[in-house]
Amino acid sequence: MYTAYVIITVTAIVANAGIAGADFAGARFVYANSAEVGVPRSWVPWLGALKAAGAAGLLLGLLGFRLLGVAAAVGLVLFFTGAVVAHVRTRVFHNLAFPAGYLGLGLAALLLALAR
Repeated sequence: MYTAYVIITVTAIVANAGIAGADFAGARFVYANSAEVGVPRSWVPWLGALKAAGAAGLLLGLLGFRLLGVAAAVGLVLFFTGAVVAHVRTRVFHNLAFPAGYLGLGLAALLLALAR
């Protein structure tokens, strides 16, 4: 079980750090996606900061700060639940797999952290 926890959590860390980096860099696809779901461009860096904080918290959880890792996973689950809701609310389904995938990673990391 511990191996699955490490693999899933490291995957979630890399994925969230990567997309946070894209947010910070102002990648075109990030701005296009946020515009489609009605998120103002000015929010993108702040949303990137939340993703980066989630990745950092997951890493700290792996390094022994279990409650911080659990809290970070909860935060990511809530964040990406909101992203999925935004996509469904605005009927933007063509790229729904991305926030749903991040949600799945966060949920898996949370469940595995709780099972430890």
